Amino acid sequence: MKRVLVTGADGSIGRAAVIGLQAAGYEVIGLSLRYDHTSTADRPLVGDARSAEDVSAALDGVDAVLHLAAIPHPSLGTPEEVFENNVAATFNVLAQAGQQGVGRAVIASSINAFGVPMNVNQVVPAYYPLDEDVRADISDAYSLSKSVDEQSARMAWRRWGTDVIALRFPLVKDHAELLKFAAMAERDPSAMAREGWAYLDLRDGVRAIIAALESTVAGAHVVGLAADDVLIDRQTDELLREYAPTVPLRRPVQGRDALVDTTRAKELLGFTPLFSIHDDDQVVSAVTT
Repeated sequence: MKRVLVTGADGSIGRAAVIGLQAAGYEVIGLSLRYDHTSTADRPLVGDARSAEDVSAALDGVDAVLHLAAIPHPSLGTPEEVFENNVAATFNVLAQAGQQGVGRAVIASSINAFGVPMNVNQVVPAYYPLDEDVRADISDAYSLSKSVDEQSARMAWRRWGTDVIALRFPLVKDHAELLKFAAMAERDPSAMAREGWAYLDLRDGVRAIIAALESTVAGAHVVGLAADDVLIDRQTDELLREYAPTVPLRRPVQGRDALVDTTRAKELLGFTPLFSIHDDDQVVSAVTT
């Protein structure tokens, strides 16, 4: 595998993925609706991930595809716009890749695919740590679109034999941005309780993408990701007692242990996170936005 198409190449994860893939020796074709930043892609293309013509042309000579193009939050469009855009783009990219014989795809799913973190109702997760099989309860278009994207991945594998990894990303930012989000979460820890205060350093996000692209595992798989610890500088059991006292805990936690089970990432992709927001021993509560 030498040439990779990256959709959403001008997004924050997309830009980092393009650079990371090139550093790992790949030729990168970038596809984006527009470029607000200078792209380092070997071939930056302007196009719509929902367009069969645009995607088909971008896939010419490609060995694998990384699909990141999406409306990334329900507040960035109407429910109809968010759902239709995300689902149509993912299905189109997978369909064009499958029809052109591309053997591997990695798509961006989300921790929100099970619906609880953005749910408008007063619901809580069925248990912690969250895993890929946790019971879904969806009330917003973005979460629904990510759940459907995971089904589209399974369909693409069954229909065209394309091996697909759907990565359930939590909050993914660079270290400086994570510190800002951590400061906000410290002021109101309840706001992130339903996603287990999960996050992932952008560098680890890129490493997970490369691991998924290079994996030889066959089929369609959903893979949860997170750092090994919680975002804010508090003990995990303390957070659970205060903000999620009714949620069953399936295994003991110590220190700032993460509340996302990343066993599948380790077993299928050989991926473990390297970076923590707490590596620099910075006091999160002292950080100002």
